[in-house]
Amino acid sequence: MCRKLLFLLLLPLLFSGVSPLLLSSESYSDACDPRSLPDPLTLRPDRLTVLINGYSEARLPLLNTLAATYAAHPLVDAVLVLWGDPSTPAATLASLSSRGGGSASVFVVRNPSTSLNARFLPRAAIRTRAVAVCDDDVEIDSRTLSFAFSIWGSRGGVALVGLFARSHDLDLERRRWIYSVHPDRYSIVLTKFMILSVDYLRQYSCWGRLSEARRLVDRERNCEDILMNFVVAKESGVGPVLVGGRVRDWGDPRNNGSGGGAEAAMGRMGLSARQGHRKKRGDCITEFHRMLGEMPLKYSYGRVVDGVGEQGLCEKAGKLVLCDRQD
Repeated sequence: MCRKLLFLLLLPLLFSGVSPLLLSSESYSDACDPRSLPDPLTLRPDRLTVLINGYSEARLPLLNTLAATYAAHPLVDAVLVLWGDPSTPAATLASLSSRGGGSASVFVVRNPSTSLNARFLPRAAIRTRAVAVCDDDVEIDSRTLSFAFSIWGSRGGVALVGLFARSHDLDLERRRWIYSVHPDRYSIVLTKFMILSVDYLRQYSCWGRLSEARRLVDRERNCEDILMNFVVAKESGVGPVLVGGRVRDWGDPRNNGSGGGAEAAMGRMGLSARQGHRKKRGDCITEFHRMLGEMPLKYSYGRVVDGVGEQGLCEKAGKLVLCDRQD
């Protein structure tokens, strides 16, 4: 423990020509040792920590912009860029780090492996009750972030709150679960962007009963978000909450706008663009059910929106439009 503390204190000197805010990654043993983490009673309930998962150097320009945008938000206490490619030179990541200056600090955490489970490790740098877990290709409007955080707090901090929803369904003929999208219900929110209690990071990473499920995530390089939905649903007994808002998904393979080749390249990098992605995630649901011996996922319905506008339709100039529309 003393060696780790000394190492963290010396990091700014060791990397003085690169980045003063490069942090070492917690090991699973450290992350699951309460003595290595802040006292839960000292965690701020009125701020959140943003955890951005990064891997591709091709996305660094966008990641740099996203990290700075999050850091400038008044509700953000800190931004942790969780870098998942151990082979990336430290100098390549130097531009991501920043300290204060009216904004939250941005830290780069170099994970020792490519494991997707690392995005849910409890971390000593997290000083808030809530964390926002997000991808490096999703841009959230400032008002949407504030609204999602307020909804998380209004639900007692026990539910998962997200912007992208999916569902589980049962294939009766094959007697297996499938991964799907429903127009009227959902049971999973994605790590493209989700807000959750920091307590769930410990439960995901440290609960011995999940060791087999975490190994499946490592083996498949997929499904860590589904497993977190299992954890939260089991612990809270409630389904996730989908909020409406403005969000730009740069990594969606359906992009064909002015971003051109850059957008297309980012879309091809995403896990969701890989062949067999949906089947693999259905298999994950089936396996998590088997490993846990229960199906905790619960359906939610509807979307929570920020404000209610005009709902009536009126005929104006021969067209049905919202009654408050001014031509």
